[in-house]
Amino acid sequence: MKVLLINSVCKTGSTGKIVYDLYTELNKNDHEAAICYGRGQKVKEHNIYKFSSNWEVYLHVLLTKITGLTGCYSYFATRKLIKFIEKFQPDVIHLHSIIGYFVNDVFLLKYLKNSGVKIICTLHSEEFYTGKCGYTYECNKWLKECGNCPQRKVYPESLFFDFTNLMFCRKKKVMSNFNNIILTTPSKWLVDRVKLSFLKNKNIKIIHNGIDLTDFHIYNANELRKNLKIYESEKILLHVTPYNLLNERKGGKYIIELARKLEGKNIKIVVVGEKTDIDDLPENIIQVGKVYDKCLLAKYYSMADLMVITSKKETFSMVCAESLACGIPVIGFEAGAPSEVAPNGYGVFVKYGDVELLRKKILDYFSGSIKLKSKKECENFAKEEYSRKKMFYRYLSLYCYK
Repeated sequence: MKVLLINSVCKTGSTGKIVYDLYTELNKNDHEAAICYGRGQKVKEHNIYKFSSNWEVYLHVLLTKITGLTGCYSYFATRKLIKFIEKFQPDVIHLHSIIGYFVNDVFLLKYLKNSGVKIICTLHSEEFYTGKCGYTYECNKWLKECGNCPQRKVYPESLFFDFTNLMFCRKKKVMSNFNNIILTTPSKWLVDRVKLSFLKNKNIKIIHNGIDLTDFHIYNANELRKNLKIYESEKILLHVTPYNLLNERKGGKYIIELARKLEGKNIKIVVVGEKTDIDDLPENIIQVGKVYDKCLLAKYYSMADLMVITSKKETFSMVCAESLACGIPVIGFEAGAPSEVAPNGYGVFVKYGDVELLRKKILDYFSGSIKLKSKKECENFAKEEYSRKKMFYRYLSLYCYK
């Protein structure tokens, strides 16, 4: 079987890693897989093709900012992608994220709709049923029809015009009578959202994102603790983010606020992510920068007592799954799917933005008032629910589904 995976990136970011994992497993299991992607460094491996040039991406960004239309440009890149599809002749095309200034999404979807090829589309965000937004947050306009977007200046940004109604209607039209498509989401939370949208009558499946358990498992992290000069008597909270503490979507400001509320409590907060120069950053925060080595990242998880997530919204949460695989339970805000990824016993969640209650729950856990699963129980739960192999076989059954 020949499977083509299409995504914004390859081997980087959560979706890029998922796509590459599927590509690897398919090729290992005597299938032929290819990846087409639009942004990032060129990956020089068999059947991996970056079809969008940097200049066309930059032009798409500029035109989106000026006109307010996104996913409407990248003509040459989209033609190159279609040419690759016609040459490769896949049995299945698996779409992932197509937001990000690298493809003409409606043009591509129209082509796929009429191709007769089986299409699997994984919704990693909410982009497929909104005018432009990957995350709708508190806005409910998408339930009927987007327009007058409150997030006009949020990625993908428009400086002047609002064409979210036009883009919403275009997507709705192209997705109607799209009979050769199956939708998947990584969480029940996102399925419930999809069922409220114009995609509600589509065939929708839940397939959890998978992680590589050969990298993510419980490690002895005593040496890492010593290197960070954290005493044995000190408790450790871990916050993992691809961004820095000024990023609004990942809630870095709440980590700073939490640190201030925990000063004098013999607790350190270790932040894995871009380092941030902030005046008066609390002394109980230790910024270690980005960590690209998965085994080292797993040691950071293993070193912690709790992993703290303060995102505004997540449709899954790879950091929650990775943390559990390393034996560490999760605490954070109710923000979409994280409380599903780390359910009762494996996580504790409070109302979004309530840092005082979050502080109280952390102290309750450290005092023994709140009981959560043991390290081994967390690791075993992640092995059962979030393994890369399990994700692959679930997708494979969908690829083969008649």
